[in-house]
Amino acid sequence: MQVACQFSLYPLGTTDLGDVIYKALDELKKKGVKYELGGMSTTISGDADIVFSCLKDVFDAAAKQGGVVLTTTVSNACKIKE
Repeated sequence: MQVACQFSLYPLGTTDLGDVIYKALDELKKKGVKYELGGMSTTISGDADIVFSCLKDVFDAAAKQGGVVLTTTVSNACKIKE
């Protein structure tokens, strides 16, 4: 099944938010997933297994840096602009 996912990552206890977020986004680059980086969230799409695996990898990478909150919205009815 193809899905689209919008997620936001919130590092806790640090003033250097960008460092944590960009290290986590490196996980998407490693998997070769197309993503769209927005001002307040990131959007990815593809096979559901890959998308959920990416979310886990993003969360794990951020959590290695400290406390983090990850919010997500997943849909099987929305498409990302290619």
